Amino acid sequence: MNFQRRTLLTAGAAIVAAWVLAFGGLELVRSTKVTQETVRKFLQDTDFAHLTGPERARALKRLAELLNALTIEQRQQARFQGEIDRWMVAMTDEEKGQFLEATLPTGFRQMISAFEQLPEAKRRQAISNSLKNIRQARERWATNDSPDLASSDTNQPPPLSPELQEKAVKVGLQTFYDTSSPQMKAELAPVLESLQESMNSGQLFRQPRFDRGPGP
Repeated sequence: MNFQRRTLLTAGAAIVAAWVLAFGGLELVRSTKVTQETVRKFLQDTDFAHLTGPERARALKRLAELLNALTIEQRQQARFQGEIDRWMVAMTDEEKGQFLEATLPTGFRQMISAFEQLPEAKRRQAISNSLKNIRQARERWATNDSPDLASSDTNQPPPLSPELQEKAVKVGLQTFYDTSSPQMKAELAPVLESLQESMNSGQLFRQPRFDRGPGP
């Protein structure tokens, strides 16, 4: 009986320990999961403009890691909050270039290659759709945060001017990106992320549907 009791107690203790470990692991995952709020807190708590030398490099590396852990929509929402722009102003051109390269969406080069193989009309439409998606997303986020922001956001210029949109279509997105200044690449980032999302969902290559009309 003593042996059986010890066996039951040991088994019970093992089960309890397993539950404790599982619960602790779940809480650890929850506490370490990166969200827009995680990024916002890091940006607000770190005075990047006053950092020097290796500290700046470490801060940029950490910010890139946090952004890369977000979904494309979460990344765009983090950009919309404005704290990243404050950091961008304080970056040198070299830092901007390194940061943007480190935060390019996965499959970025493949997306550009596939984009440039599309017919011109399809490329133009893809960029137009991406800008529309960005505008709608910003309006939605602004509405959730503040109704006043939503109305003011509709009056803001598009992320990419009509002239630059046309240049991206005519010259080619690859050439346009590679020859752009670091500041222009920063402005292009939301558009490229939106195009990447369209490619991942299959919308970038989806053909328009036409009514066949009545048969003969």
